[in-house]
Amino acid sequence: MRRSAVGAPRARTAAEAAAADRSAAAGAEVPPQAPAAAPPADVAPRQTLRTEFPFELPRGYVDDAGTVHREGVMRLSTARDELVPLRDVRVQQNPAYLSVVLLGRVITQLGTLPNVHDGIVESMFASDLAFLQDFYRQINAEGHTRAAVQCPHCSESFEVELGGSRLGES
Repeated sequence: MRRSAVGAPRARTAAEAAAADRSAAAGAEVPPQAPAAAPPADVAPRQTLRTEFPFELPRGYVDDAGTVHREGVMRLSTARDELVPLRDVRVQQNPAYLSVVLLGRVITQLGTLPNVHDGIVESMFASDLAFLQDFYRQINAEGHTRAAVQCPHCSESFEVELGGSRLGES
């Protein structure tokens, strides 16, 4: 490879590259290329954010045909997911309905159902609703809804729940 005046390798032209390819095809020996530079050691590998989490309901949602749907997927909540339900008339009339509307937005799959909406969540067993509310808090708080603490009087260690009483509250 030729060097330019400052000593840096000069890029090959298209004609030079084509000639090298023809030589290689004809069996001629092609001079080896310099190995590609390795990335700097201080560059950390890119981490990906997990946004969907599988779950299995304790009892399962029973559809009109009698099919039980237990396995599902919930995605991370966005600010919009928590704000839009506040404009819903049902939530304004009954704030406890917030969790139903919110879960209907973030559950992306449930068994073989074509889509999941608040009407489906509304028809779930109470134990499944409680499970989903807890699961929502866990995945949206990066898996941490409990904290280890120590009593200032007796020094006994125990855990406390950090999540709010209803979804959308902290």
